[in-house]
Amino acid sequence: MVLKECVRGLKELRPLTHLLLPLCFHWIAEAMTVSVLVDVVTSALCPGQTTCTEAIYISGLQQTVVGIFKMVVLPLLGQLADEYGRKPLLLITVSTSIFPFAVLAWNQSRESVYVYYVLRTISFIISQGSIFCIAVAYVADIIEEGNRAAAFSWITGFFSASHVLGNLLARFLPEKYIFVVSIVLLIFGPLYMHFLLAETVERVPKMDRDSTFLTKITNVAHKRYESMRDAAAIVFKSPTLRGISFVLFFYELGMSGISSVLLFYLKAVFGFNKNQYSEILSMVGIGAIFSQILVLPLLNPLVGEGWILSLALLASIAYGLLYGLAWASWVPYLSASFGAIYILVKPATYAVISKGSSSMNQGKTQGFVAGVKSIASLLSPLAMSPLTSWFLSSAAPFDCKGFSIIVASVSMMIALCFACLLKPDEKLSHDPEDEIEAPLLRES
Repeated sequence: MVLKECVRGLKELRPLTHLLLPLCFHWIAEAMTVSVLVDVVTSALCPGQTTCTEAIYISGLQQTVVGIFKMVVLPLLGQLADEYGRKPLLLITVSTSIFPFAVLAWNQSRESVYVYYVLRTISFIISQGSIFCIAVAYVADIIEEGNRAAAFSWITGFFSASHVLGNLLARFLPEKYIFVVSIVLLIFGPLYMHFLLAETVERVPKMDRDSTFLTKITNVAHKRYESMRDAAAIVFKSPTLRGISFVLFFYELGMSGISSVLLFYLKAVFGFNKNQYSEILSMVGIGAIFSQILVLPLLNPLVGEGWILSLALLASIAYGLLYGLAWASWVPYLSASFGAIYILVKPATYAVISKGSSSMNQGKTQGFVAGVKSIASLLSPLAMSPLTSWFLSSAAPFDCKGFSIIVASVSMMIALCFACLLKPDEKLSHDPEDEIEAPLLRES
């Protein structure tokens, strides 16, 4: 039974080979830098110290700035992907990570770290979240609705597998080679896409070639506004899309807050370095591969996306609470084991959103909901950075170094409450334009 589902899932993924292969190389390249970045940044900004308040605040500021711009950029990229095609937008988004890591490969001084943060912030604004949104829209163009949940789970499974490989490379490669290897892989991705990835959206011919430059700018701005207003109307008129927006807002508020401070927290409390980070991240990734590629495709037809989403949110709460209350160095490893379950939040929500929107609005809807998530990601550091720094310092009002992570877990409890009220099977009314804008690639 399991083998049969795996073979069936692989057959569904055959048309997506030229999408998944370059994305896997991109994810491997990004993952292998995560565990070493904390050591590099801390050494540059706070030499000889294990706790670096400046690094925590800069990371929080970066996340806030990214969140502010992503509120506009994510829906915009989703709309552009619907209008101009998935391929050009994927090429742009996957290329932005090359430049910040090139700076650290060249030099790791304090000044270079500041330059890295500026370039990485720009990169995150363009690529963070948008790569997944556009990739999901690409999948929706090709895969039939009934098979999308399994396809999304395989994609997020490959994402986790890529992170495991990236973390293993980081664990065993000397630190001086990590950024160089990462850059090579990051360059390979867009080159592969450029030559081999097929487009799935037919571009509408331009009718305003003789318009003046000012008229074109005005028309583009008006069109973007109308399209974003339409996306908002689609989401808020649908109980399912409206509900999943609340779920993702509170989930992202908690999880992005935890992610922004977690590695600094572990370094300050338990003295972890890149080796421990790699072990924990690899542990999460291996469990996530199993749950997304094997468990979700088997469970989804039996219980549905809503039940899986609630289970994943419950696991994310346990994940946060264990980290926040960690009393020994082995507890973070126990907490990381829940990553195998909470990782299912992503494919479950992609499936709910995809079912709740028409085929011509996939990129627009995914982009708008991702924009809602970005609002949460910009708000969380405003509380998490100062709260984490305060409770890691000697001025803390009581001894609970992970108090900020416990607070973030409360936000995920609220997300679980909204998830329990969801009815994922509700759909939008049939859109006659679906028949007009059929994807170019569709399996018979």
